[in-house]
Amino acid sequence: MNLINKIAACFILLAGLSAQLYAQSKPIDLASPNGEIKVSISLSDKIYYSVAGNKQELLTKNSLSLTLRDELLGKNPKLLSSKKTKGSEEIKPYVSLKFSTVKNNYNGLVLNFKGDFSVEFRAFDDGVAYRFITAKKGNIEVMNEEFAVNLPNDYLLHVQQHDGFKSSYEEAYQHIESNNWKPSDKIANLPMLIDTKKQYKILISESDLSDYPGLFLKGNGNNGLEGAFPKVPLEFVPDGDRSQKILKSADYIAKTTGLRNFPWRYFVITSDDRQLMENTMTLKLAAKSTIADPSWIKPGQTSWEWWNGATPYGPDVNFVSGYNLDTYKYYIDFASKFGIKYIVMDEGWAKSTTDPYTPNPKVDVKELIRYGKTKNVDIILWLTWLTVHNNMDLFKTFHEWGIKGVKIDFMDRSDQWMVNYYENVVKEAAKNKIFVDFHGSFKPAGLEYKYPNLISYEGVRGLEQMGGCTPDNSVFLPFMRNAVGPMDFTPGAMINMQPEVYRSERPNAAGVGTRAYQLALYVVFESGIQALADNPTLYYRNPDCTEFITSVPTTWDETKALVATAGEVAVVAKRKGDKWFIGGITNGKEKERNITINFDFLKKGKTYTMTYFEDGINAGVQAMDYRKKSVQVKAGDKTTIKMVRNGGWAAVLK
Repeated sequence: MNLINKIAACFILLAGLSAQLYAQSKPIDLASPNGEIKVSISLSDKIYYSVAGNKQELLTKNSLSLTLRDELLGKNPKLLSSKKTKGSEEIKPYVSLKFSTVKNNYNGLVLNFKGDFSVEFRAFDDGVAYRFITAKKGNIEVMNEEFAVNLPNDYLLHVQQHDGFKSSYEEAYQHIESNNWKPSDKIANLPMLIDTKKQYKILISESDLSDYPGLFLKGNGNNGLEGAFPKVPLEFVPDGDRSQKILKSADYIAKTTGLRNFPWRYFVITSDDRQLMENTMTLKLAAKSTIADPSWIKPGQTSWEWWNGATPYGPDVNFVSGYNLDTYKYYIDFASKFGIKYIVMDEGWAKSTTDPYTPNPKVDVKELIRYGKTKNVDIILWLTWLTVHNNMDLFKTFHEWGIKGVKIDFMDRSDQWMVNYYENVVKEAAKNKIFVDFHGSFKPAGLEYKYPNLISYEGVRGLEQMGGCTPDNSVFLPFMRNAVGPMDFTPGAMINMQPEVYRSERPNAAGVGTRAYQLALYVVFESGIQALADNPTLYYRNPDCTEFITSVPTTWDETKALVATAGEVAVVAKRKGDKWFIGGITNGKEKERNITINFDFLKKGKTYTMTYFEDGINAGVQAMDYRKKSVQVKAGDKTTIKMVRNGGWAAVLK
């Protein structure tokens, strides 16, 4: 080859390298269908992406990677090909918490890299999401996943923090400045709500979580967030009758098949807090249902004895109340009278917490199942997760007995082993037509759509926290915890107090906030199983409240948020068939709120009778005070609702 040819060859090689480098460094843009949200992906030493809303940068140069035992996916990535996609479908969730039909429209981008992996992005009108996809042979060990989020300004973070990974997700929310969150501070579970202090809020969570640990977040000390994951536990010893202590963990976070989709990491992005309440991102990214015929799954309300100590009293209680046959029959009679589908039998129904096959002879579960069927009331049995793990054949036995659901408690972990436990349980329960309500649980992350017999999760600072369950904390729930999936908060307190005078213990349990606030929770909060936590005696003594509560559905055809400021006020209208319900709740920051709502969501040409419950004139001091009123309304009308501090407002329109 002569000198000229060598020089020409060098130019061609350099030109090719330059073109490749340009292709690697040139941003790849993906916009939402309406064009407001934009993701810009760049490839250099890592895979980076930035997110903007209405041309305002919200997240800047975030990075992602997946560390395997012998390989780092995302380091110096070599893009082989890319493909843009569009999604447009209608999803009809069997347990419809917000909408009976959900429109799922997005623009997508799949980036295929050298090393047998891809990253898929989706942009929705209300957010963005991404996930890893691997095509490796055999099993792989995942050492870590990089989830790095960089904030361009000082944002306010609403978080639920823990000392470690063992948690039931029941801590009160903390509110911290992003530039103050140090790596040595407590970690936080999902979901997290970010207030940019300008136009937008960002809700971070995950979906399609399977065979992989749950994602936690921590501060990086430089105005950013990093992912954190519990390691795979290897050795255990018993820790009482309902848990295990981890003695040894692996050095990896997951051992899984190399040919798989990893969980979606998503960001709901909105300039209107109402959209947080209406979002269905977990559903839109979840795996499809594996249950061909779910018609046996019956969402509904349940009476629950634990919170009130199983102590009905009064002239119609001619027996010693407690965890015994007569008391449970009383609960069944109460449920039957008000059309409540279920009663929960909590700890004490079995002779031992470790033996699910031998009922407590004082309770006689089989007789209660028989009696309940004569009253159209079915039974949900409480169990510890460890007892279920040691007796996975109990679902077959319970089905033969006639049990319809189980409430499984105290998992308190979200490592890969425990995530797989959740799926194994609901899968086995589905085989025997039994639904599951997880308590002591992590947040919903899509399994409830893959197996719709997973009807609810706790994972919330609910009413069982007594004086620790305040409206100041709970008014964040429609925008955070309940915004990602069903939430078994267990509302329904008939003894109501303002926080400064709160004094309560079981069996005379009480709730912080007004009576109207408690009624409104049944409309505002979403769960496939919704408890009436208080004593039947008190519900009988408050028939107008009880009749309203038991008229509220647990699944909905349509949801329309009317007024929303995260952590301050939430007012929402929900439709089931031809009936509309409205619920409003507020915190304790203001003495009184007067809020105007518009009835433009009602069917035109029809006049509705609206029966509503509002805070009484003295409810700011005596939280039991409420008023029940009725008025005629139609589409286009407006009304002003009044809520005192820690107050509420609830209505039915028909």
